[in-house]
Amino acid sequence: MGQSILSTCTFHEISVAFPEKGFFVTKTPNEVLALCRENDVKAVDLRFMDFPGLWQHFTIPVDKLSDSIFEDGLGFDGSSIRGWQAINESDMLVVPEADTAFLDPFTEMPTVVMICNIQDPITREDYSRDPRNVARKSVHYLKSSGCADTCFVGPEAEFFIFDDVRFDQTPNSGHYFVDSIEGQWNRGKDTQAAGQGPNLGYKLRHKEGYFPVPPADQMMDLRNEMMQTMIGMGLEVECQHHEVGTAGQSEIDLHYNDLVSMADHMMMYKYAIKNTAAKYGKTVTFMPKPIFEDNGSGMHTHMSLWKNGEPLFAGSGYAGFSETGLYAIGGLLHHAASILAFTNPTTNSYKRLVPGYEAPVNLAYSQRNRSAACRIPMYSSSPKAKRIEFRCPDPSCNPYFAFSAMLMAMLDGIQNKIDPGEPLDRDIYDLTPEEAANVPTTPGSLQDALTALSDDYEFLLRGDVFTKDVIDTWIEYKMTNEVDALRLRPHPYEFCLYYDI
Repeated sequence: MGQSILSTCTFHEISVAFPEKGFFVTKTPNEVLALCRENDVKAVDLRFMDFPGLWQHFTIPVDKLSDSIFEDGLGFDGSSIRGWQAINESDMLVVPEADTAFLDPFTEMPTVVMICNIQDPITREDYSRDPRNVARKSVHYLKSSGCADTCFVGPEAEFFIFDDVRFDQTPNSGHYFVDSIEGQWNRGKDTQAAGQGPNLGYKLRHKEGYFPVPPADQMMDLRNEMMQTMIGMGLEVECQHHEVGTAGQSEIDLHYNDLVSMADHMMMYKYAIKNTAAKYGKTVTFMPKPIFEDNGSGMHTHMSLWKNGEPLFAGSGYAGFSETGLYAIGGLLHHAASILAFTNPTTNSYKRLVPGYEAPVNLAYSQRNRSAACRIPMYSSSPKAKRIEFRCPDPSCNPYFAFSAMLMAMLDGIQNKIDPGEPLDRDIYDLTPEEAANVPTTPGSLQDALTALSDDYEFLLRGDVFTKDVIDTWIEYKMTNEVDALRLRPHPYEFCLYYDI
């Protein structure tokens, strides 16, 4: 990357303005107001999630922030938000959560950000299509079920860092182009002629990007700044590293947290990574499969259930697991096809879930085995470390919906004692065709996953966590705006195959 990013950045100047722990420390409205005064804050940014899974926001002057807003909220037009209700019922409220307040490291004007819940202004009920509300209801249902009182979640999101991206789709054309200084395809590029200096090599080959040191890993300084920025925002980062793919594939892992907090964290995570990259003229995508013939980006998600401060998945069974833990795996595997409509919610998701690229296409479980959809990590024998790693999800998901669907599947497994069957402690990718025929696999497309969801959703409705309206709206939105929209368009590769017929 040339000169070190950290040698030229101003992060230290930014970070000194942050409290030592800027996020998810219990804050009251008065403490938020004090935070604003102490940091000379000028603006308050209110953020919430649209239905498919992108953060939305609007901003008010700091002098408009009062105690009453934390109770009464602020009105806005909900009809323009993707997947929300019609224009004849468009008045809605955002109600900020004081304990989510943090100082934005990217705005020029000192700005406090708060994550908000959405309410109906007439009934003051939480809005059923607000993804954060679904996550909050899933945790409430968990507690009311008596099975557990806490669900801890630890996602491992992967992403690509590109230097250039171009794409378009018109009635008579369609194309995309991505590029990276690390890309294998740039080994022969005449960068000197392009005014970019000499080509120094060190391009990462397909599937060989896992853990090389610089100069092959040309993203280390950038990932370090991403990591430090997130720490400054109050997130607890465990590690950062290059991932398997060429062209800047990376991973930064957060320490596990409770379900709603972790979904909030993932939105902060994406915000921090995208904006840090943009500062240096780079672009980040969480699209699962942006590059042909190389590994895609997953979001392996670790989950565990606790009750009264004690872990419930530790026991004397297979891999040191309890009966409860094995039933939770049974629920995940039993409902995998339908929950993938939320954990792998894009047409592009299923270009990652194919054999040959370390993707978890096999709906089986095993200890240590990364070819299974459910893995039981064996790094530690501590009961507190016992957890399920569900390897199917990818980072294109709406985390509030994805984590909630996974939790509801685990609870269904526990409540109905769903047997996960025998573990598969071998490389499932090397099974004979006869053996492989007995191992169920993930859906082959988003349409297949949505069809599975339409046939298997009753477990999601318990406790009014997901409503029938949310399920129907999700399926309709995805079918109309993504499945059908892609199906109806000619693909560039179809011209390679068929133009001369």
